[in-house]
Amino acid sequence: MCAHFVCIRLHICHSRCALHYAQGRLRWHRWAFGSGKTTLLKSVLGMVTPVHGHVLKRDGLRMGYVPQVETVDWNFPVTVLEVVVMTRQTLGHWPRITKEERETALEMLEKLGLAGLHNRHIRELSGGQQQRVFVARALFHRPELLVLDEPTSGVDVRTRHEILHLLADLHEDGVSIMLTTHDLNGLAAHLPRVVCMNTDLIADGAPVDVLTSDVLERTYGAPMEVLLHGGMPVVVDQGGADIAKRLGSL
Repeated sequence: MCAHFVCIRLHICHSRCALHYAQGRLRWHRWAFGSGKTTLLKSVLGMVTPVHGHVLKRDGLRMGYVPQVETVDWNFPVTVLEVVVMTRQTLGHWPRITKEERETALEMLEKLGLAGLHNRHIRELSGGQQQRVFVARALFHRPELLVLDEPTSGVDVRTRHEILHLLADLHEDGVSIMLTTHDLNGLAAHLPRVVCMNTDLIADGAPVDVLTSDVLERTYGAPMEVLLHGGMPVVVDQGGADIAKRLGSL
């Protein structure tokens, strides 16, 4: 491990693949549904222990985690500020938020465009704001690696754009980012590097090299067509025009 870089080496023995992460890099993963992507992320974070293989991380590596929004109970009685400070490691005898913790949380909220919303209930926010709150929580301890599990799942186009811009800003600040996504056109095609896996490592590289018909069919088990528009890959379902024609006649 290089002492001057944030490096993670993930080695999955049964599929014999290795992935490496370095400081300031963005790596975006696409897996087929049910292929264990959330488990893989949790293995990297140390939340679960791999049955096979191992994860090697630099000692003292600070990491933050943004879970899938579908796993969040939006009716739980908690404010935005309370969500952000949930990651503090020691509560002491009193679970009260300290002055220093409050100042750090408010600073993070302001940085993410959420100033003035700290006393609002989490369910009162828009989808984009809710996602930003959980990013703020993950950034509370200023991680070197930010891990996100399907950050654009179930959100509208506007929220997806907000998340893209936010991740770009964090990347420019030097935060390494690792995430999973099924958003073929709205997210991964815009980003610098993509990894496709379905038990085995299928492809790793720039979107224009990875998002091909062959790679996507091997990832998802279904035929797909890929077009180039403005130098960017655009993925369409094979036979989509025929299906649309048939549905239009109903």
